[in-house]
Amino acid sequence: MDLGAIAQQLKEVKQGLNSQALPPVDDWNPEFCGNMNLVIKANGQWWHEGSPFTRAALVSLLASVLKKEADDYFLVTPVEKIGISVEDVPFIIGDWQQDQHVLTVTTQLGDSFVIDDSHPVELREYKDVLVPYCLVRRNLWARLHQNVLYQWVELARERTTTKSTELVINSGDYEFVIGRY
Repeated sequence: MDLGAIAQQLKEVKQGLNSQALPPVDDWNPEFCGNMNLVIKANGQWWHEGSPFTRAALVSLLASVLKKEADDYFLVTPVEKIGISVEDVPFIIGDWQQDQHVLTVTTQLGDSFVIDDSHPVELREYKDVLVPYCLVRRNLWARLHQNVLYQWVELARERTTTKSTELVINSGDYEFVIGRY
């Protein structure tokens, strides 16, 4: 699997799309070509053949064709489907802002979106602790960076249920839980 060849295929596909549009990977179902020694680390860094990627543009290009099927991750082009490893999830939410009670988050690769019904937040266990995760796109999730979580704790309000006390935040009309105790 040659990263240069994959990048060239993707550049050709992107030329036919709006520059902001993501490639339609859900419509592409090529034959599986094998696995590549590419790992998305738990901290969101992309590594190939044991070395970190240094070209952010290449990482963004590859992330645009990332696809998850069941528990497996693939880079998909119209003619190739290549397996990769993801230690936790492919994205980390490292930045956020609030405008008129609506939260907009940004991943380590610059994807920004509003927390809402289309981009829900759910609690999952990570290293034996419940941590908020947010749907980025196409069954691809992002884990909230610890610094963002600490900032959100300051915004949260407590809500007592019959089972626990929850820390709750709203983004517009969308309400979500960022922690329980």
